[in-house]
Amino acid sequence: MRIALLSYRSLPTCGGQGVYVRHLSRELVALGHHVQVVSGPPYPVLDPGVGLTELPSLDLYGDAEPFRWAKPSELRSVPDLVEFGMMRTGQFSEPLSFSLRAYQALRPRAAGGRPPFDIVHDNQGLGYGLVALRAALRPYRIPVVSTVHHPITVDRRLSLDATSGLRARIGLRRWYSFLPMQARVARTLDGIIIPSESSRRGIIADMGLPSESMHTVPLGVDADIFTPAPAGRVPVPGRIVVVTSADVPLKGLGVLLEALAALRRERPGAHLVCVGKVREGGQAQRQVTELGLVDAVTFRSGVPEPELVDLLRSAEVAVVPSLYEGFSLPAVEELSCGIPLVATTAGALPEVAGPDGEAALLVPPGDPVALAKAIRRLLDDPALRARMGAAGRRRVEERFSWRAASAATAAWYADRIASVGGTPSTPYPGAVWSWVPQPSTGATLPTKVSASATPVTTGVAVTTGGTATVSSAATVTTGGNSTVSTGPTVPTGGPPIAITTAVPTTTVPTGATPSTAALPGSSTPTG
Repeated sequence: MRIALLSYRSLPTCGGQGVYVRHLSRELVALGHHVQVVSGPPYPVLDPGVGLTELPSLDLYGDAEPFRWAKPSELRSVPDLVEFGMMRTGQFSEPLSFSLRAYQALRPRAAGGRPPFDIVHDNQGLGYGLVALRAALRPYRIPVVSTVHHPITVDRRLSLDATSGLRARIGLRRWYSFLPMQARVARTLDGIIIPSESSRRGIIADMGLPSESMHTVPLGVDADIFTPAPAGRVPVPGRIVVVTSADVPLKGLGVLLEALAALRRERPGAHLVCVGKVREGGQAQRQVTELGLVDAVTFRSGVPEPELVDLLRSAEVAVVPSLYEGFSLPAVEELSCGIPLVATTAGALPEVAGPDGEAALLVPPGDPVALAKAIRRLLDDPALRARMGAAGRRRVEERFSWRAASAATAAWYADRIASVGGTPSTPYPGAVWSWVPQPSTGATLPTKVSASATPVTTGVAVTTGGTATVSSAATVTTGGNSTVSTGPTVPTGGPPIAITTAVPTTTVPTGATPSTAALPGSSTPTG
């Protein structure tokens, strides 16, 4: 199958969306499918064989200059105006603005024939552009589906519970104003994939989706990378680790800090390493100071995967203090490393961690006393830590792998394609799709889309190792009178989009089918 995998932002660390996109795409390619990731910034780290189409945005929420004022010269399209206007009124604009850019990039072109993908899979962007894209793709029998990890209404509810003051609460409601849009869009799509039964219940209650529209596929972990520490390596005494993808009340970091402060009265050597970015001057930093934990808490952000594995192995206990989780990739990664876990009973955590006392000690969410007691119990009992750590590793090997998750997702893709009367481009299950580029000695063919809207055509075969410059919405005629679309439309005066495409040395015959075409604006490594 040919899969367009959409992600409005793809942070590649700490349980971000980029982790899901990277591992799912890699394993789908390993199963013989072609995957083109379409992402806004920050862009994902991808493995060889996975294509990437970058959809540049104004990046108004980037770490370098968050909530910046865009220059008038940057506002060149409707998505730009939407992104900037919503941000300036206190709303989170990326899901909507990305979906509009994705529609512009993936919609069928009048002269382009059938779009070169069999299914579009959105990663919980759920912007209105997907509704337009689904309508445009319907004549081609191409479904549009989405992953919903958990309903973000839970984040809003917990954030409001932790916020006092009318002005701050109004600001939070404005920030989360995209949620009704996500619910409406989800109800129009051709299917929703979810990671847990807890997510299913929340989505039914908060987003109004029928249960039969959802399909559960648990997430996975790379158990060959997240492995237990080598024999003889001793963890750092008293070290506790927590991995959090966001500094928000939902993740329960404040509860863990309270538990740590209580624990240190009896065990002064207990200390916490928090993997994840916290807001400068935010609640977590203030709480560390107020509780006298400045010397006992270390924050690490942007940790590469090898360093993350090494850091997890150095801990005696891992904690997932969340007030809600739709799945929790960090919990699975910690179990895979053979680290005993203390987790709450919130959301899907009991589904992931298993029964209390097997691989994890489970405590009620939001209870620092119970959390401190469970952590103390593990710190005091090396034999219990060893037994639970081994049980956690076994649980991961039996239940959670990206290969199994990707195979189940691909089978669901085939079902969704059939539901709209479509046919995958290769029989499923079947051999490796024949279009996937083979390794070549030639160089990558760089293609730069200029700001001009004048079509350019060529009647020669395209080979690797060359350099060509084509305009937006350009068409390339190869080997006769067949036409292949090479990129999304860019309005005159718009920013140039740099696109690289690796293709095998070949000539496209006259009358070639769209399966010979790369995804519009794609970058496909030969792997």
